[in-house]
Amino acid sequence: MTSLPFSLGTCTARKHSSSISRLPITSLNTTDAERIKCRSSSTQLLKLNNPTSLKRREAICIGLSLGFLNDFVFPTHLNAAAEAASCELTVAPSGLAFCDQILGTGPEATKGQLIKAHYVGKLENGKIFDSSYNRGKPLTFRVGVGEVIKGWDLGILGGDGVPPMLPGGKRILKLPPELGYGVRGAGCKGGSCIIPPDSILLFDVEFIGKA
Repeated sequence: MTSLPFSLGTCTARKHSSSISRLPITSLNTTDAERIKCRSSSTQLLKLNNPTSLKRREAICIGLSLGFLNDFVFPTHLNAAAEAASCELTVAPSGLAFCDQILGTGPEATKGQLIKAHYVGKLENGKIFDSSYNRGKPLTFRVGVGEVIKGWDLGILGGDGVPPMLPGGKRILKLPPELGYGVRGAGCKGGSCIIPPDSILLFDVEFIGKA
């Protein structure tokens, strides 16, 4: 579920027949972060303006113990620049940039459908802030209805110059702040944020298919 200023290179998309994948969600404040517990002892990012949808919006689990997560949980050998260099990003009118590493097969997702996806989320400097792979469980959510950040809905469903993802597909997404967590950031506490305000985010997304 790659982040940092992408070094543009070339991307060769491959057909992939299996359907294994998972993905992320909207935003959270300190109160929500302290209230919600993840099995991985990380805090899930929830949409700020709709606290009544907590269960479905349990999306990106962001670890508050950043030192532990980044030094021990997240592999340090994952170099975002190196990964991004192998993929040439296409920028859509919305500002969302994408590159398909693997083209999936089968039916595309439809708005409101419950789907599963894996992901690795990174800041623009390459620092990993969350990974569903490390939790061993894909993210399940309804796509296209605001349960996840805008860049995810657009990046999976497609539209505005972005082709839809197909089951088994893997795609790199580069989100401008307005399609991510915007001026609020996420996981903020004591003057610091796991995802700082106005952050450009990069995600490696693997779309498994419908849940």
